[in-house]
Amino acid sequence: MQIHTVDIAIIVIYMVGVVIGGVLLSRRAAQNMENYFLGGRRIPWYILGISNASGMFDITGTMLMVTWFFVYGLKSAWIPWLWPTFNQVVYMVFLTIWLRRSGVMTGAEWIRTRFGDRLGGELSHISVVVFAIVATIGFMAYAFEGIGKFAAVFLPWELSPNTYAVVFMGITTVYVILGGMYSVVLTDVIQYIMLTVASFFIAGIAISRTSAEGITAVVPEGWWNLGFGLHLNLDWSQYIAAVNDRITSDGYSLFGIFFMLVLLKGILASVAGPPPNKDMQRMLSTKTARESALMTCSVSIVLYVPRYLMIGGITVLGLVFFSGNLNAMGSNVDFEQILPYVINNFVPVGLTGVILAGLIAAFMSTFDSTVNNGAAYIVNDIYKRYINPHASDRKYVVMSYIASFLIVGVGIFFGYKAGSIHAVTAWIVAGLYGGYIAPNILKWYWWRFNGFGYFAGMVAGILSATLLMIPKSFYGQTTFLDLEYNIALFPVILLVSTLASVVVSLLTKPDDEEVLKSFYKRVRPWGFWKPVLDMVRKDDPDFQANTAFKRDAVNVVVGIIWQLNFYLIPMYLVLRMFGQMWISAAVLAVTSVFLKKNWYDKLEDD
Repeated sequence: MQIHTVDIAIIVIYMVGVVIGGVLLSRRAAQNMENYFLGGRRIPWYILGISNASGMFDITGTMLMVTWFFVYGLKSAWIPWLWPTFNQVVYMVFLTIWLRRSGVMTGAEWIRTRFGDRLGGELSHISVVVFAIVATIGFMAYAFEGIGKFAAVFLPWELSPNTYAVVFMGITTVYVILGGMYSVVLTDVIQYIMLTVASFFIAGIAISRTSAEGITAVVPEGWWNLGFGLHLNLDWSQYIAAVNDRITSDGYSLFGIFFMLVLLKGILASVAGPPPNKDMQRMLSTKTARESALMTCSVSIVLYVPRYLMIGGITVLGLVFFSGNLNAMGSNVDFEQILPYVINNFVPVGLTGVILAGLIAAFMSTFDSTVNNGAAYIVNDIYKRYINPHASDRKYVVMSYIASFLIVGVGIFFGYKAGSIHAVTAWIVAGLYGGYIAPNILKWYWWRFNGFGYFAGMVAGILSATLLMIPKSFYGQTTFLDLEYNIALFPVILLVSTLASVVVSLLTKPDDEEVLKSFYKRVRPWGFWKPVLDMVRKDDPDFQANTAFKRDAVNVVVGIIWQLNFYLIPMYLVLRMFGQMWISAAVLAVTSVFLKKNWYDKLEDD
């Protein structure tokens, strides 16, 4: 792809700017570990919200959703519940508050507030550290491949994808190591601004260059419908026949059953709480538990409108102007060609540079957050915990530099070896996430669940997912992003992990009474905690239990409806479905008022 000198200059200026930013912030970040990994817990919640949203505005996810929108139409709004997108609602209503009350630095350190320092707590702590580090390295390897391919397509220099990957990962590593969390947040905000500007321009171009009639002429009946039944009922035979093959390979033909499984998995994954990743790091970086909830709430507000304007604009332009090209590809239809086509043919000089710099920054945003988060586990939960617990702040910061370099280096190594270890990395990552849900639900809501049960649940879930993935993974037939396969395996993995968690907990002694009382008084969760509540009230008769379960449950349901309309409105706008857009706007207004009264006004100021 050939791009103008002006656009190249914009990209170069951005790259130089973020490195300079890292240098300028290095002194503040180097004061201590809390500054380096959590920004000293002084960054305003709304800035952290933009930073967190920015990290989700990634290249791969955006292009995947363009493909979904192209293929499934408005029904594609339901598919991201796979991840699930509505976990942000569960977090904002209650879970991020519970998490932030701990005052810790990492998810592994948080585990000790729940299970203590005995053998069970030690095992559960180690399992979370391993989870976080292996997942971080797995992401590094896939990020290496993703940014390399993207840059090789869009940038004009004759470099290999691997060379591009090393260059961009190297630049990102420099500023994230120098500035720590401060650099991460600064670049995230800059990236978000660039992509938001680009999103509005792309949506405007799509609206001005297409019409509802033009879109109707190239999509099958049912494409415009948000609702669905048991069957998908989308037939692309008369338009792009290969799209039917895509629907079959995705496994979404029985859309009603698929949606029920997605909803089940999404609810369970959400109430399990955030895994030890960059989302959790943002929650722990806020000033108070209340601000942590507000930060998580802001993610839905600032992310979905610009992102879905971009997704909708790219999709609509691709449908109207690129469908013939896709049809000519036959069975090898490549939806990733839509974005280069749209940029080449519809985006003016200058804006192209902003879009490409923004998309590169989107990769860097996710990458830098992951590096900073992974280094926190190495330094805080391994080096400080087991090797040198009394080192100076300066020593810990230096070790943070080394840990960041180590993570990137190992990630690049795995990226270079992706051709031979692709399947192995895939099933490791799938196994890790498959085993996470059951023990992490039980840790919040059941007092009798102990550290041995947590460790057993994590190991059983990971091993069962790994064994189930091996038959397809070693033959190159699936990856950890094979959503259909992972959804089908989920009930089995959940059952195995739950049984191991419960049985081992009941066969071993409860956690130390003082640990349970301390955790319950500090975090104040609702759930099955009555025996601990009775123990706490012996010492403090005035202690009040958390009775907000019903209110939280109602707020979650209303919040999911509220969040859904943040991405329906821009999709309706780009499609010129103004009647539906105003209905969504009205629903958004009503649910916003409800949440203001039943959630925001009742937030505790810890």
